[in-house]
Amino acid sequence: MTDVTSAKTARRPHHWRRDLIELAALFTAVAVADAIANLIGHQPDGPYLLIASAVALTATAAFHTWWARRHSHAPPPAADDVPADGSRAATVDADAPETDSAPAETVLWRMRTTVRDAPGSLAALCIVLARHRIDILTLQTHPLAEGTVDEFLLRAPAALPAPQLTRAISEAGGSSTWIERADTHDLVDAPTRVLGLATRTALDAAELPLALRQLLGRCTIHSLPAVSITGRATGETAPVEGVLEETVMRLRDPSGGVITVERPYLPFTPTEFARARALVELDARLGPRVPRSEHVLTLPEGNAITVRRADRGDLEAARAMHDRCSEQTLRLRYHGPVRDADRYLDHLLSPRFGRTLAVQTASGRTVALGHLLWDGDETEVALLVEDDWQRRGIGSELLARLVALAVEAGCESVYAVTQASNTGMVAAMRALSLPLDYQIEEGTLVITARLGGATRARSLPPYEQAGH
Repeated sequence: MTDVTSAKTARRPHHWRRDLIELAALFTAVAVADAIANLIGHQPDGPYLLIASAVALTATAAFHTWWARRHSHAPPPAADDVPADGSRAATVDADAPETDSAPAETVLWRMRTTVRDAPGSLAALCIVLARHRIDILTLQTHPLAEGTVDEFLLRAPAALPAPQLTRAISEAGGSSTWIERADTHDLVDAPTRVLGLATRTALDAAELPLALRQLLGRCTIHSLPAVSITGRATGETAPVEGVLEETVMRLRDPSGGVITVERPYLPFTPTEFARARALVELDARLGPRVPRSEHVLTLPEGNAITVRRADRGDLEAARAMHDRCSEQTLRLRYHGPVRDADRYLDHLLSPRFGRTLAVQTASGRTVALGHLLWDGDETEVALLVEDDWQRRGIGSELLARLVALAVEAGCESVYAVTQASNTGMVAAMRALSLPLDYQIEEGTLVITARLGGATRARSLPPYEQAGH
């Protein structure tokens, strides 16, 4: 191993030639000074001339020292301060204000503002951000008919309040400024994020609403079918190219009907509308698709069951399970007339409205269904277990997996609508070990589970991981 010594502490070699030259120069200077002193000292005014010369030389040396300190350049950096590539570090201006060497605490912000489409508009914003010691991490531009929307991801000092930054941006020419806190997930650049969302959508049709929500930020998404559960036309439709109306966009649903996206706090830009429409077009070209992986479980009593994703291809098996269920079981699940139970299945099994898990026996018979349904800003969970297979732990297993899917989708909470007499559903919700809120209205019990950080760390089942 080679011992490397710093240049500051390295011992320099002794050069005897240089010492000899310096000694000779000293003797020469003494001889010249003695000759001048003898020559001038014997004159009548010699002592005065010597004193005046000494004063003049002293004044000249003092002036030279002052001038050198005032206008000299900074010394070159030490050898150990030079970068490995040989380049010199930038010298620090002596007039620059001193800053604390300790790094200040920072936060991430997402900011969007509209500026005039003119040279220097963006530069004025960047100058304001630099004055407030704000680092620009990413920048996207959204051209409009008049002006341009600039979207920034910023790292700013934690002590800088958002209203102060907004006022500064307004003074620099920005208008309609919007700002909110960001997190590390926003550090992914826009093309990478869009490609990731396209991949998820290509693998699973149920991902389209979630992909739109992650693409467009905080927004409300509704999938409105072209035909209602009762078989009547709803009249919900949209042109193939879609419709953009400031804070609302309407996109034609590939499975029929329309997808509406609302974001009241921030108008959509044409760029965002084009990206959303591209995702919907990708979904339409690929057609219905659901990951076909399975997960086999063994119940405490020894029976093996298979849990897998379900779609409209399982419609007949689901109807057969309805026929084997009692009226009480169907009534607790659908909260309405039992004769309408089959009408809900086509909607529930559509991947556009959520995700469905099916439980099959070793013989291939479907004995349970679990639904995770997108309901605007909220997410609903629902279970149906055939009478002969109840109280065997199937409901709790399905519910835990549905909650894991909700966590993966970024949901903050899930709710279940049931009745107080449905002790099985109440027990399954309590078994999640999550904070629960209870609301009772006209005999209907709504249980809401808040998904915290501990739940987000829960791993997904292998059959779900294989699907992404």
